[in-house]
Amino acid sequence: MATDNILFRKQKYYSPSVGKTYVAELPMGYEGEFGPGIKALIISLYYGGNMTQGKLLEFLADLGISISAGYLSNLLIKNHFLFETEKKEVYDSGLASSPWQHFDQTGARVGGVNHTTNIICNPLYTVYFTTANKDRLTVLKGLQPGRELEFLLNPLTFSLIGDFKIPTKWQNALKLLPQETVLSESQFNHLLNKYLPKLGVQQLTRIKEAAAIAFYHQQTDCPVVQTLCCDDAPQFKLITAERALCWVHEGRHYKKLSPVFPCHQVILGQFIEDFWDYYRELLAYKDAPSPEAAQPLKAKFRLLFETPSGYELLDERKQLTATKVSELLRVLEHPELPLHNNPAELAARTMVQRRNISYATQTIEGTRAWDTFMSLVATTRQLGISFFDYVRDRISQLRVIPSLSTIIREKSSLHPLGLSWQLE
Repeated sequence: MATDNILFRKQKYYSPSVGKTYVAELPMGYEGEFGPGIKALIISLYYGGNMTQGKLLEFLADLGISISAGYLSNLLIKNHFLFETEKKEVYDSGLASSPWQHFDQTGARVGGVNHTTNIICNPLYTVYFTTANKDRLTVLKGLQPGRELEFLLNPLTFSLIGDFKIPTKWQNALKLLPQETVLSESQFNHLLNKYLPKLGVQQLTRIKEAAAIAFYHQQTDCPVVQTLCCDDAPQFKLITAERALCWVHEGRHYKKLSPVFPCHQVILGQFIEDFWDYYRELLAYKDAPSPEAAQPLKAKFRLLFETPSGYELLDERKQLTATKVSELLRVLEHPELPLHNNPAELAARTMVQRRNISYATQTIEGTRAWDTFMSLVATTRQLGISFFDYVRDRISQLRVIPSLSTIIREKSSLHPLGLSWQLE
């Protein structure tokens, strides 16, 4: 393999009237010593191929390309501004493409401080965004990309506050504050600090969460997600009208059981086999849903998780699963929903591999670059587009490849992900 060196001959003109010399510009993507091809290759190998910067330098040196570590770092980190707008468009069109979304979270480190990388996706796109926290307000911000949280006191707020077990005296005090009025976070904090100064930290958090959820469901700036496909983490509860819990995640609880007695081992082994047989029946139901097929599956769920087995720890675990019946059997009402959260969990694992290879980001700018490019890597692959070709197209500004958001909208219109089928 040999380097491809290009000599550009640029026309130069002098204007006597203004006393200035004008030189023709290079084609787009040719700044400094490197063109769009090598730039796209570097970005593709780093983000799409999980190579480290050190290995990239070695690889380029083997090709006879002399590039400094500083230039390489700037290319990988500072170039993300060219792509952030498209990531935002992907985010918005992805949320609008379906009334259900996958959501997951994984740990991250930024400058030596613990953070959380959030993943939201469906079959048409994947987006990463890293935050300092992993609470319910963070999830809400993820469902309203690019917008600050706003708060509202209305009947839904007080319904949620009741679910959060906030004492009646605080509920009565909240009813004296402005109702049906949209408030910024600073305005809402000011009201709470002024009129409810003795609120505990946890109570204050729950009230803010309830008011933020109430605002989310009545706003019209972004699509409201109807169903969140996720695990059973508390930060995902009560945000959307419905949740669809992951069967694969639920099955892991049973694999963690370690019975000592042989009879209990046999009981557990048989139960796990029955568990996955039932899961396969649900998969078959998705292909041919009907009220007649749904009723036996509901009865079988009760039989599987409510019948005592004789192994106490297994029965305790089964009782916990039985309490989630509506979330685990959401597919009986909406066969379009997935039975697991694997796409988000696999996307989280990809970011974990990226973190293990390159350790962690050191700056906010570097973190945003990771989030932006990893989002575009995942989305282009889901849409059947070469990430290398996409990056080269964007750096060259040829725009041969349509915007990813346009492709998402076209695909979602041709094959809607949210076609709902209701039990009569």
